[in-house]
Amino acid sequence: MRASLRYLALGLTGALGVTGTALGGSAAVAREERQHERHGPPVAAEPPKVPTMTGSGGAVSSVDPLASQAGIDVLERGGNAADAAVAAAAVLGVTEPYSAGIGGGGFFVHYDAGTGEVRTIDGRETAPATYTEDEFLGADGEPLDFATVVSSGKSVGVPGTPATWEAASEEFGTMDLDRLLRPAERIAARGFAVDENFAEQTAQSAERFRMFPETAQVFLRDGEAPEVGTVFRNPDLARTYRTIRTHGVDAFYEGSIGRAVVDEVRDPTTAEGVDVFAGELTEDDVAAYEAVFRDPVSTEYRGLDVYGMGVPSSGGIAVAETLNLLEAYDERTGEDLSEVSEAQYLHRFSEATATAFADRNRWVGDVAGVPVEELTSQEFADERACLFDPAAALPRPIPFGEPDGDYAACAPSGARQPEAAGGVSTTHLNVADRWGNVVSYTLTIEQTGGSGITVPDHGFLLNNELTDFNFAPVTEGVKDPNLPAPGKRPRSSMSPTIILRDGEPWMSVGTPGGATIITTVGQIITGHVDRDLPLVDAIAAPRLSSRNGPEEADLGLADSAVGRQLSGLGHELVPPPRRWIGNASAIRILEQGRFTSAAETERGYGGSAMVVRPDRER
Repeated sequence: MRASLRYLALGLTGALGVTGTALGGSAAVAREERQHERHGPPVAAEPPKVPTMTGSGGAVSSVDPLASQAGIDVLERGGNAADAAVAAAAVLGVTEPYSAGIGGGGFFVHYDAGTGEVRTIDGRETAPATYTEDEFLGADGEPLDFATVVSSGKSVGVPGTPATWEAASEEFGTMDLDRLLRPAERIAARGFAVDENFAEQTAQSAERFRMFPETAQVFLRDGEAPEVGTVFRNPDLARTYRTIRTHGVDAFYEGSIGRAVVDEVRDPTTAEGVDVFAGELTEDDVAAYEAVFRDPVSTEYRGLDVYGMGVPSSGGIAVAETLNLLEAYDERTGEDLSEVSEAQYLHRFSEATATAFADRNRWVGDVAGVPVEELTSQEFADERACLFDPAAALPRPIPFGEPDGDYAACAPSGARQPEAAGGVSTTHLNVADRWGNVVSYTLTIEQTGGSGITVPDHGFLLNNELTDFNFAPVTEGVKDPNLPAPGKRPRSSMSPTIILRDGEPWMSVGTPGGATIITTVGQIITGHVDRDLPLVDAIAAPRLSSRNGPEEADLGLADSAVGRQLSGLGHELVPPPRRWIGNASAIRILEQGRFTSAAETERGYGGSAMVVRPDRER
């Protein structure tokens, strides 16, 4: 299978070298020429997706076979996990442009085999210097319409992805961006086969894309989604990658690309009769951006050390609290999670995640004084576990706790707060190399299609990450840590996770899915660790996303026997806004330099798991 993948990927990348003539010339290409460049003939087949593969030499898992193959190619050529992650992420910016790209941001978690340290890069987008707490309030003091703000310049933060790639390659990698961005540039120029997921996402976003002529020009074909099996080209993005590759990331933050971003955000180009909010981004905002190295958050679970992303993400904190609560439930009931029925397992998981979300919504944001150590402590979880009833679901929303370091058997709780709105897109990849380095990287432009705004002549969509801020305080009289402010980074649910056993890497895992990311990562970990599911089965299992309100359930869980038992316990199961919850991937690091790479079997029409040397080739 790998030989077939490699052949098809090289057919779109390495075997079709890009000449200076192909990518050169002015960015202001005539529209007729640009339209011609973007059309392509039908192809016989798209690269296959393989959900799991075991072998040696290194591993990559993602949602897309071209991205996974780009990472594998880097590993084969002597690059390390950080190198491969950047190359794969750049390809995802081409093949998954509605979920990620240089117009967005993300979180990069890295394990260094040489030092034994886990470090993280915060590439989250930032608000303009002019933003204040009332940015998303109308003249009447009420919150603006969420969907209206999404598709506007007001939703766009300073992108952090290019700075993240630069930071990762310089701090952890062995190859420079000039080399790592070439595969993505070639694919953007020569094209890739449109698959069901790409066509479906385009069709779902087509109406919004038509609001912005540049977006319609780049991503639609004669006003409609491209057909499955046709070739999709993005020559503008190829030229943009080439500019960054040859002139460095400064071309984005201090050069022509950044100026183009600012111009479009401040005065969005819209179709006739369409009027959207202008943004306030300035060239100074863009030039001031920094990707920040931060310490991870961590907890111990069943003898494993679980590392995730800290503030401004809530993901690592909420996953840690969820796992701590599950251990506390074991202690309270005298029965381990591995021993209970499937319905009781999901009941416990639902109660734990709902409780963690109650605390996350109250305490976590890009502000000083977030009580991270207390929120991720076992003592706080033990106190919060007093609410748990194995025979009944707690009424939603569950009130938040007080992570104050003074814990009792059962302390009073605070107010009950609803969950704020948010997007459900994003993408994730994992890489492990033969030296023992590991990367878990989640990147995003927020909604599917981000703001819907494409930077003219540059081929990439801009994020709508600033809608991750709460538009108004969630609860009157309760301090809200996630209101907008100058230069602030909105709270995120992205949860790239690396797990160690006895100080050595054991697993990398992550997923897209907005706020459902936290519950999906937690469920994959517990499914594999506690329920003894093979990694690919833990990813494929029906999901329950309980975020302190009605509980989303996919793949038929709500109507199953287990779902009916959960309903009998008082759980309110509802279908997700889309048929799937997330599109996850993971890698298990085995003994003797071997790996199991795993991805989705069904969600997103399947993911892509690869290793450098599959077992059958050994």
